[in-house]
Amino acid sequence: MTEIDTLPGIENAVSIARDQHPISRKHIAPNALKVLYRLSEHGFAAFLVGGGVRDLLLGKQPKDFDIATDATPEDIRDLFKNARIIGRRFRIVHIRFGREIIEVTTFRAHHEARNAIPEHVSRRQIKGLDSAHSEAGMILRDNVYGDIDEDAARRDFTVNALYYTTQGFRVLDFCGGMEDLQARQIRIIGDAQERYREDPVRMLRAIRFSAKLDFDIAADTAAPIAELAELLESISPARLFDETIKLMTCGYAERAFHLLGESGLGNYLFAPTLEALKHGSAEAGKLVELALRNTDTRLSQDKSVTPAFLFAALLWPVLQLRLAQANDDQQAPQQIFHQAASDVLLEQLNFTAIPKRFTIGAREIWDMQRRLERRNRRNVFSVFNHPRFRAGYDFLLLREEAGEDLNGLGDWWTQFQNGDTNQKNDMVNALATTGSRRRRRKRKKSAGKQS
Repeated sequence: MTEIDTLPGIENAVSIARDQHPISRKHIAPNALKVLYRLSEHGFAAFLVGGGVRDLLLGKQPKDFDIATDATPEDIRDLFKNARIIGRRFRIVHIRFGREIIEVTTFRAHHEARNAIPEHVSRRQIKGLDSAHSEAGMILRDNVYGDIDEDAARRDFTVNALYYTTQGFRVLDFCGGMEDLQARQIRIIGDAQERYREDPVRMLRAIRFSAKLDFDIAADTAAPIAELAELLESISPARLFDETIKLMTCGYAERAFHLLGESGLGNYLFAPTLEALKHGSAEAGKLVELALRNTDTRLSQDKSVTPAFLFAALLWPVLQLRLAQANDDQQAPQQIFHQAASDVLLEQLNFTAIPKRFTIGAREIWDMQRRLERRNRRNVFSVFNHPRFRAGYDFLLLREEAGEDLNGLGDWWTQFQNGDTNQKNDMVNALATTGSRRRRRKRKKSAGKQS
């Protein structure tokens, strides 16, 4: 067993004894403990690190447990038959226990600051950079193995750079993370400008952790964001989609969306939506707010959420504004709708590369709104049996909750799906009768005009 007090770099840590922190092994996943102990028994130093330590210190139960060690990926693979080395830029190890994955990384040293986007580079030049970032918006220079204090220094925020060891059950703090945790603030490690230029996505991560933890962003960490927000243009739409999903499914999407707008970063993820919210209807804006709130509620209840529904809601104000501005007497309403939907989704793809399965899903949810509104004997059952009925119905209820007057449409569909076969048939027959009366009134009115 390696004595961690002899580990290179350990002298730079503040050691917090067991009686000075709340972390207990009973709150750590058994498989994570198994990995920690096996690495230690074979002469390696191993630490629980990152969000798992942070959340345990805050009294929360982490969903994931990550481990940092001085063992190489090959060493780890030799110890665990269920281990798999992944990654090219920097290799990490996934140790699988059924559905649970414990991620293990070897201590890293910080890459050189020359990989940052230089201050003199203009906004127009950002996309042409190839020395610092790849087309995917990642830092090109590989990280290298290092000591534990170097590993701590290369992490993003101080509250994510706390290490827990089973040797003495201590917490090690290299960057002032405990102080920031107690002050409930997100602070970047190192110079904020330099760290954002190394990887502009760190600005989005600051927003996400601020929203998720309900922490303030420290003044020195927040200050450069407005100036450097445009660096997000150097990040590929595919990576921005991944970050968007993390923001919208962190459990605090409503707060995160507000922070994105407040910081200016939202213009690089949801520019069409933010613009539409300024000029569109109050109901469309309220729908976005409710959709994000409902997403947070579902996640708090361990229910699933789908990106298709999220993007259908986030882009609804854009679609509604586009339809309101449409002025084409040569096209049928259905053609106008489909063209507007295509244009809205295509515009959003310039910001986030939404996978096709989600754009198709969003379009179907929008299309279901028209079909749900167009009740008649012929289409009610086909709509009810459509795979997207439930998502379309939920979206319809959201529209009504946001203030749209749909003449009790949501209540009608609620009664219809809860009714038995006879009740469903009676409701459809009632529609047919109502439709016949409406047509007779139209014919009489038309005949009166002709006479």
